Amino acid sequence: MPEIRYLAAINRALGDALQDDPTVVVFGEDVSEAGGSFGASRGLRERFGADRVFDTPISEAAIAGAAVMSTASQGRDKQR
Repeated sequence: MPEIRYLAAINRALGDALQDDPTVVVFGEDVSEAGGSFGASRGLRERFGADRVFDTPISEAAIAGAAVMSTASQGRDKQR
C-alpha cells in the first residue's frame, strides 16, 4: 500500500464511509465548503451532497447534541 499523508487518509476514510453507507453524514464547523480546518473533508460535499456533508454553528454543545439526537432517532432526517 502506498504511503499517503494523514489528512489524505482521513479524507479517503470519510469518503469511503459516505460511499459505503447512505446513512453516514459528516457535519461540523466549516466541513462542507471550506473542507474543515485543514482540508480533511475537502471535496466531500461536491461528491455526496449538502444533505450529507454540512456545516454546523460554532457550538460544540450543539454539534454533540445533534449527534446524540441523530443516533437516538436512528437517522439524520428525524433530527432536522
